[in-house]
Amino acid sequence: MNMKAQDILSPPPPLTRVPFLIPTSISSLSVPHPLIRFQPLRFSLRSSNAFKLRAFFKSPSSFFHAGSQLSDAEQEEDDYEEEDEHDDDDDVAADEYDDVSGDVSDGVVSGDEESDVFGAETTRHEAKWQIVEKLRNEVREFGEEIIDVDELASVYDFRIDKFQRLAIQAFLRGSSVVVSAPTSSGKTLIAEAAGVATVARGRRIFYTTPLKALSNQKFREFRETFGESYVGLLTGDSAVNKDAQVLVMTTEILRNMLYQSVGNVSSGSGLFHVDVIVLDEVHYLSDISRGTVWEEIVIYCPKEVQLICLSATVANPDELAGWIGQIHGQTELVTSSKRPVPLTWHFSTKASLLPLLDESGTRMNRKLSLNYLQLQTSRFKSYKDDWTTRRKSRKRGTHTSYDSDDSMSEQRSLSKNDINAIRRSQVPQVTDTLWHLQERSMLPAIWFIFSRKGCDASVQYLEDCKLLDECETSEVELALKRFRVQYPDAVRETAVKGLLQGVAAHHAGCLPLWKAFIEELFQRGLVKVVFATETLAAGINMPARTAVISSLSKRGDSGRIQLSSNELLQMAGRAGRRGTDKSGHVVLVQTPYEGAEECCKILFSGLQPLVSQFTASYGMVLNLLSGVKAIHRSNESDDTRPYSSGRTLEEAKKLVEQSFGNYVSSNVMQAAKEEITKIEKEIELLTSEITDEAIDRKSRKSLSEADYKEIAELQEELRAEKRVRTELRKQMEAKRISSLKPLLEEAESGHLPFLCLQYKDSDGVQHSVPAVFLGKVNSLNALKLKDMVSTDDSFALNLIDAEPSESDSDLNEDLEPSYHVALGSDNSWYLFTEKWIKAVYRTGFPNVPLAQGDALPREIMSALLDKEAMKWNKLAHSELGGMWVMEGSLETWSWSLNVPVLSSFSEDDELLQNCQAYRDAIEKYKDQRNKVSRLRKKISRTGGFKEYKKIIDKAKFTEDKIKRLKTRSKRLINRIEQIEPSGWKEFLQVSNVIHETRALDINTHVIFPLGETAGAIRGENELWLAMVLRNKILLELKPAELAAVSASLVSEGIKLRPWKNNSYIYEPSTTVTNIIDFLDDQRNALLEIQEKHGVTIPCSLDGQFSGMVEAWASGLTWREIMMDCAMDEGDLARLLRRTIDLLAQIPKLPDIDPLLQRNALAAADVMDRPPISELAG
Repeated sequence: MNMKAQDILSPPPPLTRVPFLIPTSISSLSVPHPLIRFQPLRFSLRSSNAFKLRAFFKSPSSFFHAGSQLSDAEQEEDDYEEEDEHDDDDDVAADEYDDVSGDVSDGVVSGDEESDVFGAETTRHEAKWQIVEKLRNEVREFGEEIIDVDELASVYDFRIDKFQRLAIQAFLRGSSVVVSAPTSSGKTLIAEAAGVATVARGRRIFYTTPLKALSNQKFREFRETFGESYVGLLTGDSAVNKDAQVLVMTTEILRNMLYQSVGNVSSGSGLFHVDVIVLDEVHYLSDISRGTVWEEIVIYCPKEVQLICLSATVANPDELAGWIGQIHGQTELVTSSKRPVPLTWHFSTKASLLPLLDESGTRMNRKLSLNYLQLQTSRFKSYKDDWTTRRKSRKRGTHTSYDSDDSMSEQRSLSKNDINAIRRSQVPQVTDTLWHLQERSMLPAIWFIFSRKGCDASVQYLEDCKLLDECETSEVELALKRFRVQYPDAVRETAVKGLLQGVAAHHAGCLPLWKAFIEELFQRGLVKVVFATETLAAGINMPARTAVISSLSKRGDSGRIQLSSNELLQMAGRAGRRGTDKSGHVVLVQTPYEGAEECCKILFSGLQPLVSQFTASYGMVLNLLSGVKAIHRSNESDDTRPYSSGRTLEEAKKLVEQSFGNYVSSNVMQAAKEEITKIEKEIELLTSEITDEAIDRKSRKSLSEADYKEIAELQEELRAEKRVRTELRKQMEAKRISSLKPLLEEAESGHLPFLCLQYKDSDGVQHSVPAVFLGKVNSLNALKLKDMVSTDDSFALNLIDAEPSESDSDLNEDLEPSYHVALGSDNSWYLFTEKWIKAVYRTGFPNVPLAQGDALPREIMSALLDKEAMKWNKLAHSELGGMWVMEGSLETWSWSLNVPVLSSFSEDDELLQNCQAYRDAIEKYKDQRNKVSRLRKKISRTGGFKEYKKIIDKAKFTEDKIKRLKTRSKRLINRIEQIEPSGWKEFLQVSNVIHETRALDINTHVIFPLGETAGAIRGENELWLAMVLRNKILLELKPAELAAVSASLVSEGIKLRPWKNNSYIYEPSTTVTNIIDFLDDQRNALLEIQEKHGVTIPCSLDGQFSGMVEAWASGLTWREIMMDCAMDEGDLARLLRRTIDLLAQIPKLPDIDPLLQRNALAAADVMDRPPISELAG
């Protein structure tokens, strides 16, 4: 193993090209020392399998196999893997694909009863496009009546599945179709068959995808099926054969076409002779940032056009089909709950690869429980200590199954430290899991890691692990040589060594050409393991035998977030190659924070429903409301000039109210509210049955008079003693807080003591956190935190219920809690009151400078705290204030590592033990607690206790039932909150901004030039883009400078990623910097207007990367621009493509100065060159 952790994590060198400040920090990357040797896997290779790389990129050789199309994509996250940038019941089955029942508008058919999926394959000498051409000629000769499901199925050399047949039949009946089926089940075949029928009829079909990369892939595949002349492509910056019968496009492009048909900005709908529209990945409708596009398409689409909506398995496909049927016309739902290749779930630990589920498949394998793992660890220790014990233990293990292990019959409550220790001891290295995969013939595998650096580091870590035989290595070398000749700048040199061993990385930091190269090698069996981010789960056709999911959480905008069940199943769906594997394998991996319990919790949580994300945009409002143009230009004839008055607000409201959210709310919300009312009445009734009065009545009825009197008197005495106990507990808590205050005040002027913070989470599990105390919020030099605590109502302290009794009124002043801050050993900041402090220790960090002239540790940590984004998450709440947590940074990491574990402290270290008043209060409370316990025992020895206990047990059962009903009610309330629509309110808010900026008069519907430009442009904030592009200051810019300014408008989500020696970026020219500064004032003015009207649409302007775009547009080569660059090449390529997309729109926009249009066209032309050309080669 040549690679060392310090090689990966060496700090960036001093800048010499461009002064770009990068915070120096230390991050940890554990690189295991030992390497295992692998026995190379053998694959039979056909002599005709020579890799023709040039043919792949120019005229792809990868054959489209309809039965194995993968089409279930999830929107990638901006932080690390975008291509397009953008408590449940235990008996729930672990199967992703439960049957979905429910009535829809016109019919529901299920295709689960499938026989012989593949059927007998036949030898075929004709290509698909030849069969399609033959069918086209037959239709021309004999008429459209000859097209039936059998005719379309004959295009394929295998038997199509039942759900595919049912969907095709529904399409041929003239219905729109919603298909909900598992990943890899072959949903694309349905769309392809519809395309064959449409082409044969001489009509047109539009196929939409959410991603440009997916559109390009479908474009290549469909050219294989229909022939090059019949297929076109239309994305933001590519237009190939756009009048073709089969036109592939991104979803936003289709939405903009439909704007033209429902609005008045332009004449012509763009849907001439279009019979069918396919919406692939329609489950994107739930995506927060882009879901509205899918809803708008369904709403605006002409009713005579058939819709084919392809969705991954979701919880409510019946609602989707019902909605489309209601607003678009006859719609049939086809569902399939079976995968062609079943999945087997595994869990990887340091020493083994075990089944995740038990034999029934409905519960977790008990051998993966924390208690069992702890037991195994303790047995292993005794195994080492004593040879005799070792033999006995082994013998017992041979004859005793885990399920019958007596030690497991009583689940012990483990502390957070115990859980973390057990999990850390079970975390496998990459080679541990890989060894099991290879030993069990579970390769090739896609290994999901939610970090680009994690993917690249894993590839480098395995560079000495040989997974290819000599023949396969030779094929990879030949393919790489050809790729290097054709695309010399696209070769990812750091990945070559791993690629020759059979491992590769695939993420958004790679160039699209390199990723396509990796995909082709993987499909040919020449890459055995691909380490990938979520990008690879987004519909890209790369099936594997195994999918490994390295973690159940990923980094989001507000810290680490857990995967949803849909996301987990989306990635798991990559496993299992149809026609090759009898079973696909999904391997979940133990991490320091997540184990098998968390895996099963997500897996059993059930599928998530589609939720409406319908939102109003400037483009939507302008295109729906625009009427007469304010300016009649000389180049417009009276025939082409629209004199329509535009839609009225009432007409627009009817369109907006056709959203999916309104449909669901109208059908579901009412039923949910009725059920909530029913639950509340039942809770009220059950609560009345467990009051003290109700229990007393039942006791009087069931017991003899003497027994009842004895128990009643003892119960009354018990209640009185409980009240005393409660009072003493309050006094004890008050004494504890009053004793803590001087300790904490003293600590603020001295060293930084260690604390133990303790809280219970929402599941009732108690956690103890070791931390180093920083100080009281009001005394720290952390202005952002002070302002947040003082102004945010979430941190308000409510002391009404917290005050002690009148006898202890002297404690009132001392009881008032305050917020404090500490840094935990888990590198998290904790914000808390005295309520959550369990112990304060004598030891801590000395508050002295580390070196002469340095700041004090408390000042350093306060500064680091104030740099954070203040994204606090509540852990617990009480009347004495809450406890909050926020992730630390790399800069606080080294501090957190020096916080000792709690077990290293002794009782003598606890300062609270020296507070006599607190100790006396504890003793009083303990004495009273013992008194209550003795009274309970006395009651249990009375003559009527047996009957009385039955009454009490029934009351406890009723309490449990009430808890379940409250949980059900809470779920229903959350569901209602999810589906509550707000589209029309947002529409009016956006309309007001448009009116105030003089883009459109919403009263007269007169559209002004600014509105014309904004209505025709594509972008996140169309109004802001139009304002910039119509500014005369841009006319002074050269093409390269215009490109740099344009890049500042579309760089959202692009990040600097300095690593090793890569720490430079090009700075923009002074001219570009001045223009961006000027535009920033306009941006602030628009933001003020938006804030005034409650609109939160972002106005992007970031010149950080403009210099890189300016350098590329000025003619620098790719190698020159990427030399020691602090950007991933995939990020830069994506930014350049976005810039080209915006520049390419400018010549087509109305009322834009011709000089700007010429400069934009020139800039786009010079920028659109390899290796970032969308259709390079």
